[in-house]
Formats: sequence, structure tokens, C-alpha cells
Amino acid sequence: MNKDKPIRVLQVLTIMNLGGAETMIMNYYRHIDRTKVQFDFLLHRQERGFFDDEIESLGGKIYRMSAIAPKNYFIYKKNLNLFFDKHPDYKIVHSHLNALSSIILGVAKKKNIPFRIAHSHLAVEPLVLKKVIKKNTDIKATIKDSIQTLVKGRVTKVATHYFACGEKAGNWLFGYKNKTKVTIINNAINASLFTYDAIEAKKIKNELNLENKKVIGHIGRFNEQKNHFFLIKIFNELYKKDENCVLLLIGDGNLKTKLKEEAKRLNIDKNIHFLGLRDNIPELLQAFDLFLFPSLYEGLPVTLIEAQASGIKIITSNTVTKEVDITNLITYIDLDRPAEEWADYVLANIDYKRKNTLSKIKQEGYDIFENAKKLQNFYLNIN
Repeated sequence: MNKDKPIRVLQVLTIMNLGGAETMIMNYYRHIDRTKVQFDFLLHRQERGFFDDEIESLGGKIYRMSAIAPKNYFIYKKNLNLFFDKHPDYKIVHSHLNALSSIILGVAKKKNIPFRIAHSHLAVEPLVLKKVIKKNTDIKATIKDSIQTLVKGRVTKVATHYFACGEKAGNWLFGYKNKTKVTIINNAINASLFTYDAIEAKKIKNELNLENKKVIGHIGRFNEQKNHFFLIKIFNELYKKDENCVLLLIGDGNLKTKLKEEAKRLNIDKNIHFLGLRDNIPELLQAFDLFLFPSLYEGLPVTLIEAQASGIKIITSNTVTKEVDITNLITYIDLDRPAEEWADYVLANIDYKRKNTLSKIKQEGYDIFENAKKLQNFYLNIN
């Protein structure tokens, strides 16, 4: 490698929108020394994503492939072979596609790319997956998650390095027997950006016309995994108990239209605000009084690290790893409990005094500055 030029690492994702893995990798990208390590991106959507402009402004290149799907699998692999033939300079491929990393890294192995990193961001439990299949509100996501579970065993055969956002996610993708081989890459953030400020919180609430409201918030893609229909069901029960509550939903996705229709059907649409994709998450979190997160499954959600950095209490499902609770601000509830019971937990936890958690976030190893140095050194000294 030319010492006068940075090492270029190929990061493989689906689309660079505001998702957990995407937000995580951008946090690292902003804080590495890009004169030493530069990121390029191999993406699987033709449309531009939320972070594309920023990637290019930071010096990253973006390449696009077709979506990975059973119907175009062989054409996809042919095009992927052609891509690596055309770009032989990449020595490090870092795939964030969970179990589907086996496809990318399998081709990379055949092309003799020496360093092939598989990064696990999920932990899909079998019993939870059965619930997803049964509900079937987003059939594409359901099929994708099913395929993930079926093909994950091949990842360890083609990857040279195993990364995970947490222990649970590592065990899911790489197996418990490989636990000691997994490197945990914390979903680190610039924690100082999220520190709670009472004056700022009041200002943001005023700007959103939410003065004196009890603001329940959620950040995440509108897909099956995030369990938005149950989230709205909880809020419906909550609204019956306290009409002063509002729900802020930040994100976008396939289920957005159906969710809006459901809110209207329940006659609570005026109290649910769909804010779309936003680039001011630290400011919006100031306005949250409580973070509601009933996901069917997760890896280690970066949004919950951000919420804790803002001192927000969180009500989440017991399928979410306990590893994410680094401030004792999280309450876990079984997904089988009725929506009304979830609503009672929200009301029991929404009145509290928010605190500055910056030192705790740093102490637990989730501040980006030290983590970015570690990842940078890993790339520079990989063997």
C-alpha cells in the first residue's frame, strides 16, 4: 500500500439512510483520520441515500449494485465478480449485511482479497421470527429476515474477521463457539452532542408546538422489525388514559402509509407526528420525555445509546439486549404483555428529572473519539 495515500476500506451496506448500522458507520467515518484511512461504499440501491452527500464531501466513493434477491442472485454474483475485477486495489472489505455478508465476502475470498470483515448488527431470535412471519405486514422484510437466518452459517467460512455491535449479535451470526473470536465494535456516538439542556428542550418543544405536552418518541425505520403497529396500539391505550400525550415518529420506510392509515382509523392521527428522516436527532431528543421502543429484535440499537446520552428514560421490549442499558434508564417489558400494560409503564416512568449522563456514556466506552481511534488502528495494523 502507498504510504502517501490513505488505506481505502470498502464498506458494504444496503442504502445510506438513517438506520442503526448506517448511523454507526458514519459516526466512525467522521472521526477517523481520513488522511490515513478512507471509506468507500458499495451500496445496494440505485437511489441516493440520506448520507450520500456527506460521504462524498468527506472524500468517499459510492458504488451501486442491484438489490440482493433470489430472482437475481446469479446475475448479482456475476456483477459482484466484475466489480472486484475492476477494483483490485481493495484489500479490506467490511460488510454490514449481517448473514448476507456471506455472499459479498464469498466472492471477495475467491478474488483473494486478504481481509474480509463480517459485522453483525442483528440478533434474530427464532421465536420472534415466527411472530414476524405470522404478522406478515411487510412481506419483503419477512422474507429477508428468514433468509438471514437460513444462510448465516456460511459467514464464518468466508470472513477473516468477526465484528459485532454486542455479544448477543455476535453469538447470533457467528455462533457461541466463536465467541472469543468476535471483536465488539461499540455503537459509539459523539455523546456531547446529545447532553440534555432544559432550556434547549423547552425551545425545541415550542418550535414543534408541543408546549406542556407529554412527548413520547421513537426513532427507526418503518419496517416489521421495529413493531410500529404495536407501538401505535400502545399509544392508543396511552391516549385513552392521558390526552395530553403526543407521539413523535422519526424515520421512513415501507410501512409508513399503512401506519398513517392505522393512526387515522384509531382517531389518534392528530396526536401522532410523522417527522420523516431528520438530520437534527440530538435536538429532537431534547423534546422527548420518554423513548418507546417495542422492537421484535435488535442488535444493540445506537438510537438507545443516543437516548441515554440525552438522559431519556426508555421503555423497550425484552428482546433487546441488556447490554444496551448502560445508565439504568431502561425498563424492559415482555412483548406478550398487553398494550394497556405497556401504557401503564409509560405513565409510571414519564415524570422524572433528566440528568447529564455524559460521563457515564464515556465511562462505559460509548464515546466516539476513543472508539474511532481503535477502529482506525485496526485497519492500519490488520493481519
